[in-house]
Amino acid sequence: MKFAIAMLKHETNTFSPVPTPLESLGPDGPLVGDAAYNYFKGTGSPIGAFIDMAEAMGADVHIPAAARTMPSGPVHQAAFDHVADLICDSLKEGYDALFLDLHGAMVAEDFEDGEGELLARIRAVAPDLPIAVGLDFHANMSEEMIRNCDVLVGYKTYPHMDMYEAGQRAGELLLEFMAGKIAPRMVVESCPILPNIVRMATDEAPMREIMTLAGELETGDVLSGSVFPGFPLADTSKTRLSVVAVENGNSGAAEDACRRILELAWRGRDDFSYESEPLEDSVRRAKKLTDGPVLLIDLADNCNSGGTLDTMTVIAEALKQGLDNVVAGPICDPQAVQQLIEAGVGAHITLPLGGKMDMPSIDQRGQPLVLSGTVKTISDGRFIVRGPVFTGMQVELGRTVVFDTGAMEILLSEDRIEPLDLAMFRFVGIEPLAKSYIILKSKIQYRPTFGAMAKHIIECDSDGVAGLNFERLPFKNLARPIYPLDQDASFKWTNRG
Repeated sequence: MKFAIAMLKHETNTFSPVPTPLESLGPDGPLVGDAAYNYFKGTGSPIGAFIDMAEAMGADVHIPAAARTMPSGPVHQAAFDHVADLICDSLKEGYDALFLDLHGAMVAEDFEDGEGELLARIRAVAPDLPIAVGLDFHANMSEEMIRNCDVLVGYKTYPHMDMYEAGQRAGELLLEFMAGKIAPRMVVESCPILPNIVRMATDEAPMREIMTLAGELETGDVLSGSVFPGFPLADTSKTRLSVVAVENGNSGAAEDACRRILELAWRGRDDFSYESEPLEDSVRRAKKLTDGPVLLIDLADNCNSGGTLDTMTVIAEALKQGLDNVVAGPICDPQAVQQLIEAGVGAHITLPLGGKMDMPSIDQRGQPLVLSGTVKTISDGRFIVRGPVFTGMQVELGRTVVFDTGAMEILLSEDRIEPLDLAMFRFVGIEPLAKSYIILKSKIQYRPTFGAMAKHIIECDSDGVAGLNFERLPFKNLARPIYPLDQDASFKWTNRG
């Protein structure tokens, strides 16, 4: 057997000013062949699962491209075309199957449905090739996606704890299809809900009940049921809550599973909304807490939602209100990193931090924060994730510096990475458990690591293109009406069969 395994993975925030050129996929572009194999082998990712599955079968494995980068603005068309061409050209050599690790919310400059376009191009060159797809929980689903693959399975958890298992299940279904054991048929349906990301945690209502039902429905003819609450910061006509059901044969069980899940979601639509308090009040509440660590979660500048990772609003408020023994970061500021490295360890320096990037989509200019402090540590920014989210992945923050203001240690980096793991601070000599306060730019993914050891968690709404208030975002392509932007939105199941 000869298998192709590939990745083109990007969660696109169409409001983000952070560009996504080919260089963002790596200094030499996407990983190919042995370089991709060595990077992703042994990781808790769908592509890691695909590699393990292929090797267990004794199949020859070829990786024509493995491209991913942090969420940001629309993928430059030249970058999309380059990776798509690498994959499609490779398939002309002939393979027994293709396993794809995709996101599901990728927007390219010329295509709002990046995954649908990629899969259509693949089908054009390999019309009979068996194809399995593993997708992120935040995919914005389309008919084009399911029309051009054989099986598709999404993560079932947020925080994403089952990425490997999702890839494994997609691979298993494809192999069963190839062996003639099943005849998979996929159905995708949606309802007009724009869920807030912070209301998507699968261990809390409303997603907990929805995912429980989806699991219960995976029986009989239903081989897989994937719920995709979507990525609301991608302004596309496909952005909404969707369900993909894979059934064996054509019994109608897939449609029934979609109906039951979507009707449950619609009944609980109010629970997908989120209301925040003023930032000053959030920090004031944190200051009153006497046992730490206390997490202050900067929700609006999460780079895993396309944020710039350089807004200083929460840090400024924490310093203003006199919080002490604080660690914050990372803050992406290559300019400040360069200045601090030139100053050297031990140097005392005053300089503007963060706020280097304007955000025209929300009519906001960058606002650096001028601080004085000491250069404490300089690092190359590399460490391995040991925690339960993205286990085994190598993080490359670029050059990093710890800047100590006295009350606060700030981790500054050249690149954007969400703080998912305690190693984010430990690799530069900071023990987060010894801090009274930890400021993180995140939404949900921090919970299995930082959240597990925190005494208190304070969510902070601030400035950024990853914000929580949909009313502030200039949607142009979103299909309307949609709840909660349109209170008169309605949903009634219509069976296409």
